[in-house]
Amino acid sequence: MNYQEILNKGSEILKLNNIKTFNLDSEILLSSALKIDRSRLILNLDKKISNREKFFFLNFIERRKKNEPIAYIIGFKEFWKNKFIVNKNTLIPRSDTEILVEQILKEINIDSAKKILDIGTGSGCIILSILNERRKCTGVGIDISKNAIKLAKYNAKIQHIKNRIKFFNSNIDNFCRDKYDVIVSNPPYIELNKFFGLDKDVKNHEPKSALSGGIDGYSKIRLVIEKSSILIKENGKLFLEVGFNQIKGTLKILKLNGFYNNKVVKDLAKKNRCIISTKI
Repeated sequence: MNYQEILNKGSEILKLNNIKTFNLDSEILLSSALKIDRSRLILNLDKKISNREKFFFLNFIERRKKNEPIAYIIGFKEFWKNKFIVNKNTLIPRSDTEILVEQILKEINIDSAKKILDIGTGSGCIILSILNERRKCTGVGIDISKNAIKLAKYNAKIQHIKNRIKFFNSNIDNFCRDKYDVIVSNPPYIELNKFFGLDKDVKNHEPKSALSGGIDGYSKIRLVIEKSSILIKENGKLFLEVGFNQIKGTLKILKLNGFYNNKVVKDLAKKNRCIISTKI
């Protein structure tokens, strides 16, 4: 059996199990099983597949047909300019969240030595992406999940910036270390009644604690803002990602906690997503 034949078989299985991106997913999973990139796969479709490679690929297909996200199956996700190791203990980095990184980098001069706090760091993708671009800055990432912190530390290690970042397994309620020039957070903000309407890939596989924002979707947003008002320096900047329908409510919470709204930034779908504010 050659690459083309096994690729077709994988696509057929995924299609029969209602996976919309069956062709693309089959290509990505076969590339991963073969340990080659997709372009090389496409150029070598007549090549024979070994029994061992076939076994790994069909195992990947079995996992994907049950809606397990591709990133968890292959073990990484591209974000900003790097690959981040991910697993079921962390939210999979989204391209929309790169907007947070972009906005923070615009705010921090390349020669600045800012202290940055990432609340709910997960895989560490946000804070590590920033530190990779701003070599004089230092960071702290906190998360309530011990396993997420382990993963973030590993990502920092393989990206060779572990000496400029510290990670703490902590709830934001109990965190009181230092004052920060910049605080960033992508808190859980999905409303309870909307959580069950999410795609199966998300609701059945990604950690609920990283998604659910309580009954109204604001419980974690409110907590992050209240605590940030204590942890941030005067004139420090707070960067938040929230739901497109939560901008107005979040701005009210920010105002109540002494923050001035600088701007609201749209995501890739042109929906309001990120809020940048200053502590006054």
